[in-house]
Amino acid sequence: MAPSRDELFTTIREVLGDALGVDEDEVMPQATLQGDLGAESIDFLDIVFRLEKAFSIKIPKGELFPDDILNNPEYVQDDRMTPTGLEKLKAAVPHADFSEFEKSPDVSKMPELFTVDTIVNYVESKLAAA
Repeated sequence: MAPSRDELFTTIREVLGDALGVDEDEVMPQATLQGDLGAESIDFLDIVFRLEKAFSIKIPKGELFPDDILNNPEYVQDDRMTPTGLEKLKAAVPHADFSEFEKSPDVSKMPELFTVDTIVNYVESKLAAA
């Protein structure tokens, strides 16, 4: 039986608290990994490893945190996602909430897509597909 969303959140809160060295009280659903919890690029590898271990899942490179989209000039122009880039990003990260980002798809705002809730959505979909 798949864990409930609350159970997923509790485990993910522990994983992120350990990986980022933050108090679990700071790990709230809308907290951003970089802005609120202080994650750096190296932390994303650790988070993926810890999630794989905690939930017995395999997370292919670039699936949870896509890294190839920002380097493509078809997808990014003048530090903004192009319409094609935005569609590609939405397809790559269907577990993120794009409602605010779509209003101003500035590349500098992309880290705001990666919240604790985004991670919960991702793990929930991975477990449902298993």
